Amino acid sequence: MKKTKLYLAFMLVGMLLLSCNRAKTNSEENDKKNQAEQSVDKREIWTKEQANSWYAKQPWLVGSNYNPSTAINQLEMWQKETFDPKRIDQELGWAEQIGMNTMRVYLHDLLHKQDAVGLYKRMDTFLEIADKHHIKILFVLFDSCWDPFPELGKQRAPKPFVHNSGWVQSPGQKALSDAKEYPRLEKYVKETVAHFKDDQRILGWDVWNEPDNMTGPSYEKVEIANKVDLVYNLLGKVFEWARESNPSQPLTSGVWAGDWTEANLKPIFKLQLDQSDVISFHCYDKPKDFVKRINELKRYGKPMLCTEYMARPNGSTFEGFLPIAKENKIAMINWGLVDGKSQTKFPWDSWTKKYTSAPPVWFHEVFNTDGTPYKKSETDFIKKITSEANKK
Repeated sequence: MKKTKLYLAFMLVGMLLLSCNRAKTNSEENDKKNQAEQSVDKREIWTKEQANSWYAKQPWLVGSNYNPSTAINQLEMWQKETFDPKRIDQELGWAEQIGMNTMRVYLHDLLHKQDAVGLYKRMDTFLEIADKHHIKILFVLFDSCWDPFPELGKQRAPKPFVHNSGWVQSPGQKALSDAKEYPRLEKYVKETVAHFKDDQRILGWDVWNEPDNMTGPSYEKVEIANKVDLVYNLLGKVFEWARESNPSQPLTSGVWAGDWTEANLKPIFKLQLDQSDVISFHCYDKPKDFVKRINELKRYGKPMLCTEYMARPNGSTFEGFLPIAKENKIAMINWGLVDGKSQTKFPWDSWTKKYTSAPPVWFHEVFNTDGTPYKKSETDFIKKITSEANKK
């Protein structure tokens, strides 16, 4: 009897050990499976091969930074009361007619705070209109330029004859300076990118425009001294947040001033370039400077997008830049499509120099408010070179 009980006890212990080992094995297998799934899902920075494979599927990308002529800034463009799909449809139609197939368009964190569901509905409407005109959108999440004190609601009227007199930063100075606001900014980035992460109408995500811009004579007196340090620390997080949403589209942030050679690269520019899936940059100088910029960035071996150019008095023109870009297959997105409330036909110096009428040569913009070209020879040239490059 004792032997029987002892045998049964040994059997029970053996069964328990076997069960534990099986559970441990199953748990380890599940952990490995979960880790593998997470590894597959985790979005890394694109390799040169991934970036170039994506770019090979694109036409030659040519377009504008777009804000409707009826909006003074990003908030007025997107808020429910002033969102203007009829005007957007008309203006994107003008762009399509001259062969443009890309628009770079700014969002704002306060729009998400105000009404995320409504914002996404309006973004979807906008994307429907753009798609109708065979135009893809590069969305910009944050921007360090112009007014550091954005406010929701009715926007102020344009200051007469002043370039971008109502454009606003995102995040504003208060949010940038307050770490308690960062979870809200994280939510904005993650939710927005995740909502549209597989949307083929979106070309990509420009996570931060000119992050180290201190706004020159327009607002430099009210900018905080440590702005660039704050932006630098947040910019790395923004790239991470966007990647965690696993977008199928590329992420980028464009370098815009200074020396881009490897030996003299500023830390914030290095961060932008290292974290970007595709390389983007701005150039408002002469064609020879444009060539120099391209050569400075070739070392990355990735597709290049010039996401801001075309300031006629500076020597940055369609005729001067587009042939160079076509030869090198650089995507080209000029500043400004239609003359309107942003008033960017006036130059940057309109903040310090008094203008009382339109400048003798427009700084930016392609079309008058009624849709006629500012310069027909220019729009004819754009149409010709884009049609040659993107023949069916």
